Amino acid sequence: MFDNLSERLERSFKILKGEGKITEINVAETLKDVRRALLDADVNYKVAKNFTDKVKEKALGQNVLTAVKPSQLLVKIVHDELTVLMGSETAELNLKGHPAVILMAGLNGAGKTTFSGKLALMLKNKKNKKPLMAACDVYRPAAIEQLKVLGQQMDIPVYEEEGSKDPVQIALNAIQQAKAKGYDVVIVDTAGRLAVDEEMMQEIAAIKNAIQPDETLFVVDAMTGQDAVNTAKEFNDRLDFDGVVLTKLDGDTRGGAALSIRTVVNKPIKFVGTGEKMDAIDPFHPSRMADRILGMGDIVSLVEKAQEQYDEEEAKRLQKKIAKNQFDFNDFMSQIQQIKKMGNLKDLASMIPGVGKAIKDIEIDDNAFKGIEAIIQSMTPKERTNPEILNGSRRQRIAKGSGTNIQDVNRLIKQFDQTRKMMKMVTGSKMGKMMANMPKMPGMPKMPKLK
Repeated sequence: MFDNLSERLERSFKILKGEGKITEINVAETLKDVRRALLDADVNYKVAKNFTDKVKEKALGQNVLTAVKPSQLLVKIVHDELTVLMGSETAELNLKGHPAVILMAGLNGAGKTTFSGKLALMLKNKKNKKPLMAACDVYRPAAIEQLKVLGQQMDIPVYEEEGSKDPVQIALNAIQQAKAKGYDVVIVDTAGRLAVDEEMMQEIAAIKNAIQPDETLFVVDAMTGQDAVNTAKEFNDRLDFDGVVLTKLDGDTRGGAALSIRTVVNKPIKFVGTGEKMDAIDPFHPSRMADRILGMGDIVSLVEKAQEQYDEEEAKRLQKKIAKNQFDFNDFMSQIQQIKKMGNLKDLASMIPGVGKAIKDIEIDDNAFKGIEAIIQSMTPKERTNPEILNGSRRQRIAKGSGTNIQDVNRLIKQFDQTRKMMKMVTGSKMGKMMANMPKMPGMPKMPKLK
């Protein structure tokens, strides 16, 4: 999302390259370019001006150490200020109620219903909660059905009242149902509404007053840019919500909403939607987002995603096999499945420091593993367990069976051998080693050399 802003900021910092120290003249020229970059990214003008003023004030008050270049120091200051701009600390959900009640509000088409499902699944899987979703959008015929379909997919119940047009009463009844049946979180999905629609704004206010939610989340489409900030302000004036959810953060948007909204409404961004899949939801970490904007990657989030798929017993079993040089194609396939569960391949690769810029214009197909899987699945159980027996005739049969060619099969077997040797030699994160080999696999584009 922040690709253009990252490029512009990088160009801005180049103005200071070769300079021996930070002066009012060279920092002013750099920050003028930084301000332009922020405005081009659709950041609120006042926010952009205040931001660069603060950076300038801090930069001019710094003594540049011999070991630190002026451009590096300015990057550090900009990083710190970006983190403050977006909220400094990660804002947690308040789930202390019995049950905890979360109210969703926002414009039409912002993605409230889908996000309600994503949040319910996250609370179920990662927080060990027992959520109930309440269908309170009584105006859009497909809304209730959409929530029910999502609930069925995730095995999460949905409370609805067929024929009722009273969202306040539906929400109250859903909470009573949760208390009676032991659900510890109620997520109330409401109808989209415009801030200028007085009747609808009164309705959402009435729902909030009636159910007294522990959390009121304003869901906004990040692709609406600066309008998202203005709309958030209008909703906050009426609802005094607790936090913001930015959906469609994976889209082709300039990112100004993420940088402006915290300052304008003085409410934290709590979650971001990063894709269409139901697990594509992340808590918002200001410091990590600043890392991404400045092209530093996000290795912490990458490790967290790996840990979510980490099975300690499986790891111990695999470690023993690696030590005995018994790592086989069954284990190789298992590692591929774990990587696929972590999410979009290009997004994962861009979290590695220095890689994001290198792969900006490269298409990495999420189906890149299909050829590899087809080759392994065309092997017999004995061949998968004993790769050493894969002679020429067996390889020819596997190529025909997988719809690939002998070169693809040979390449995969060679890479498998290299991976097995590496895993035996090196201790540490097996996921990291697999990620290191991803660009070399059949179907994956060749990665450019990093400078």
